[in-house]
Amino acid sequence: MTPQITGFEYHRVPVAEGVALNAAVGGSGRPVVLLHGFPQTHLMWRHVAADLAADHTVIAPDLRGYGDSDKPADPDGGAYSKRTMAADIVALARALGHERFALAGHDRGALVAIRAGLDHPDTVTHLASLDVLPTLDMWDVMRGTTAAVGFHLYLMAQPPGLPERLIGASPDAFFGHFLDIWSRGGQGPARGAERREGAEPAAGTERERQQARSRDPEAIPAPVRAAYLAASRAAVPSIVADYRASAGIDVEHDRADRAAGNTLRMPVTVLQQDWGAALGFDAAAIWRAWAPDLRHETVSCGHFMAEEAPAEVVKALRALLAR
Repeated sequence: MTPQITGFEYHRVPVAEGVALNAAVGGSGRPVVLLHGFPQTHLMWRHVAADLAADHTVIAPDLRGYGDSDKPADPDGGAYSKRTMAADIVALARALGHERFALAGHDRGALVAIRAGLDHPDTVTHLASLDVLPTLDMWDVMRGTTAAVGFHLYLMAQPPGLPERLIGASPDAFFGHFLDIWSRGGQGPARGAERREGAEPAAGTERERQQARSRDPEAIPAPVRAAYLAASRAAVPSIVADYRASAGIDVEHDRADRAAGNTLRMPVTVLQQDWGAALGFDAAAIWRAWAPDLRHETVSCGHFMAEEAPAEVVKALRALLAR
């Protein structure tokens, strides 16, 4: 049986023609929507959601193309634009009775959240982004050998056919790779850059260094890891389509907003690993250009911070919601 968030009710909610989202809903009070990242499902929020549900209505969906949500075909490249996926989330909240809501996203979900904030500024009251840069800026900073940490971005940006076949040939190895290297002690974006520049990953013996690189099994326990792999295995074409959109139509949308001077008008909190120090850019300055009312914080855990450091994430979200 697929793990669920304890105490939450599950709904299947139509959000667009032929598309329904699987959503876990719990608690009562001001609504907060939590969007997951790659290669995960809504389950990544299980600790954070349980805490916030004490005094908020918490909605944690699987994004279109992921988990138990529908996975429409993408004939024209627009089915997985972040604009389309953001419209799904607005429709989901409205179907559940909420015209305005706070929004937090991790990784891919953060990109959807950013687009929702730009496209629906009167709907999104507060916005949190966990460990991602806005799409346009992400491509700008990925240069030279440091771009190797994002090899999957370039792979899935290729035209339909090859990426799906390559990933589909060994999906557990592909998706499991990121679950391993991006968690605490693994090779996240910042750590990967440091190693390629010749820095030691940890002090001590080679055995201790190998142990430091390994994932934290408590952060993503075996049943949850298995659920992530099963969900990703069943969604290779739609996951690739999501990433492909970020190398195409999503960039076009970001460029149009930048040219028009559009920004995120709501309070914004960004939690991020210290990518800038490792890859040579000022992440806070990049974010400030999009979010005038910004609080930018770096964290010491790995990429999967809602699972590795849920108390830290809850604290930051509660502070955001109080602004």
